[in-house]
Amino acid sequence: MGRFVRWAAMTAAAALLTAGCSGGSPGGGDGDGQSSSARPTTTGAKALPAALTSQKLDWEHCKATADSSAPGRDWQCATLKVPLDWSKPDGETIGLALIRSRARGGDRIGSLLFNFGGPGASGVAGMPGYAATVSLLRERYDLVSWDPRGVGASEGVRCRGDKETQAAEAVDPTPDTPAEERAYLRDATDFAQDCEKNAGKLLAHVSTTDTARDMDLMRQVLGDTELHYFGISYGTELGGVYAHLFPETVGRLVLDAVVDPGADMVAHRRNQARGFQRALDNYLTSTGQDPERGTRKIADLLDRIDADPLDTYSGRKLTQVLAFTGIVWPLYRQDSWPSLTSALDTAEQGDGSELLALADGYNERDRSGRYGLLPQAQRVISCLDDKQRPTLAEAKKQLPEFERISPVFGPFLGWDAAGWCHDWPVPGQYETPEVSAPGAAPVLVIGNTGDPATPYEGARRMADELGKGVGVELTWKGEGHGAYGNGSDCVDSTVNAYLLQGSVPKDGKVCARRR
Repeated sequence: MGRFVRWAAMTAAAALLTAGCSGGSPGGGDGDGQSSSARPTTTGAKALPAALTSQKLDWEHCKATADSSAPGRDWQCATLKVPLDWSKPDGETIGLALIRSRARGGDRIGSLLFNFGGPGASGVAGMPGYAATVSLLRERYDLVSWDPRGVGASEGVRCRGDKETQAAEAVDPTPDTPAEERAYLRDATDFAQDCEKNAGKLLAHVSTTDTARDMDLMRQVLGDTELHYFGISYGTELGGVYAHLFPETVGRLVLDAVVDPGADMVAHRRNQARGFQRALDNYLTSTGQDPERGTRKIADLLDRIDADPLDTYSGRKLTQVLAFTGIVWPLYRQDSWPSLTSALDTAEQGDGSELLALADGYNERDRSGRYGLLPQAQRVISCLDDKQRPTLAEAKKQLPEFERISPVFGPFLGWDAAGWCHDWPVPGQYETPEVSAPGAAPVLVIGNTGDPATPYEGARRMADELGKGVGVELTWKGEGHGAYGNGSDCVDSTVNAYLLQGSVPKDGKVCARRR
């Protein structure tokens, strides 16, 4: 079981569907050590030890892994040492996997860090595939990303194996009987216990705050006086937390597909029910269907699949949770809507193969039955962040509201509030993240009116909470998750001018829908 609506950028993974300002102060140094002008960072009352801030990164050409081929000779990889526990900076360290491609032009600004969301998305795997989208930025920035702690090559957490993950797909995510409710919570308990067993002491040190502190150490070791950053989806929450902790080192920060910083766990799910229903309405309208009737038809299909899972060509059954996931996945990108039409049509005819293929894309399941780690890392990180722990009774009480918001998405997201962090062995850190950043340089915050996973209302909330003169909102009247690189010349040129020239747009600027 996992969160069914992910805060992640659709980068290279989107291909699966067709078959997340200051002046131009250059960051000194070459990324192999701390710049002499880098500002010291403190944690509590202690300055960071020189063993961390003065470490030299051993950049080498990236090698192939079990999951991907080598990205090419333009890309270098290294490992950064960070404290396991930021309250003990002199203590045990862990390694973070980094990747970079050097700036191609002569007028280098510094490093530009990317986080692709999740939480739990691998920057080492995702950055090379995203480079074409940000090719203009590559002229003046070193493109840098990393696997955050608990992710991928950075002490990645695997709570359960592939067989157990597949078995969990048979658990009913919208229980109809007391027996199904018990099975639902038992699966959540099993997952939590598996995480505690396999992650050990790391489980308490993979929070968003921990990663924000890692970013500032990364800035120093890369030799930058300011942090220039591009955060997508969950990466916007991470960027907001960084700005709050280190307002004096905020450089040019772009936050695209913004997570609402004022929403707690339940409110996030409520927002996402609205956002995905809005996207579904837009999709249904584009196919000539009445949104209300089309929504009811899909909800009825899911009910039938709940009672009688569909056969597929692979021999696996399309369960209700897999059907739901297959519907969610294409709504992240408008150019994937035709795949949803085809999958729904074949499912109505009794064949679940296409919806299963879409669900496997979202779940990072390959043809050999191997699952990616992003869904597990997402849960591990967010359950350390989220303090809220709704009980089964509390979730059931809120179900009617969720179902009114969306007959398709509401039931799944309402139940998920109870199961997501059920019996989690580590307490959460906050109800909502603190992102106020008084005194920081202007931060560009981008909202997309058709965004399903991070509804556009969150962008205004983020801009307001960053503070007057800091949060600058840019709105795109578009579809899909995120705005930059999705077909709007207005959005792309505004972001490029901000990152490359330090040109801050007027707060509230609106880019029209592409034609």
